[in-house]
Amino acid sequence: MLELITDLYQGLARLGPGSEAATRQALALAEAAGLSRTAPLQIADLGCGTGAATWMLARALPGTITAIDQLPDFLTALEGRRPSASLSACVKTQVADFSSLPFPQESLDLIWSEGAIYNLGFAAGLAAWRPFLKPEGFIAVSELTWLTAQRAAPLEAFWNEAYPEVATASAKLAILERQGFRPVGYFPLPPSCWLEGFYAPLETSLPAFLERHGSSPEAEALTQEVREEAALYRRYGDQVGYGFYIAQRLPSRLCSRA
Repeated sequence: MLELITDLYQGLARLGPGSEAATRQALALAEAAGLSRTAPLQIADLGCGTGAATWMLARALPGTITAIDQLPDFLTALEGRRPSASLSACVKTQVADFSSLPFPQESLDLIWSEGAIYNLGFAAGLAAWRPFLKPEGFIAVSELTWLTAQRAAPLEAFWNEAYPEVATASAKLAILERQGFRPVGYFPLPPSCWLEGFYAPLETSLPAFLERHGSSPEAEALTQEVREEAALYRRYGDQVGYGFYIAQRLPSRLCSRA
């Protein structure tokens, strides 16, 4: 199944909902809270996929970006999409597990992760990644979020099974505070990040994907799951989406994990 998932997403520019505009907006919120755009930074892009956010960050920020993913094929695709030779020196790739990062503690100015913290879970991911941030370093993550207090039953059933940690923004912000962060910004991704930026190219790729795999039961099941998810979003996209959360690490003496 992992090989099927890798093949399905391999040719896509984005492996999840997002856009350059959303990445820029999140970056602007971090800068407004104190992230430098002049001093060299140590940055980790976790769950970088094929590099949609990585290369935008490389153009915008000085310093070094370590682009990390658990799937080598995605990193190979990222390397092949280098926009210019001048950016080659500031981006390096590494295969690593998200729960065991290859950095010294308190060495990173910024952790960036679009649509990947779900691999650990929101609270567990924050707890695992916080020690690698410098004091007052920043984290920016996009995470599946309920946008309304009441949701349609089919939508709740689908996402509660697929990702039980889906919750409202207020609940996610409270988790950030409990995990030792000061939230400095939040916004929900607009529907275009889901429809034009993700589902449309993904659905277009499905017939060729099925053909490559001889319409095997496993490929058919994965295709059906994609189509069901996209259909639910088109019907109930006002009730669920990705929230982009930007926060700053608090000094340990100010943290409360109660």
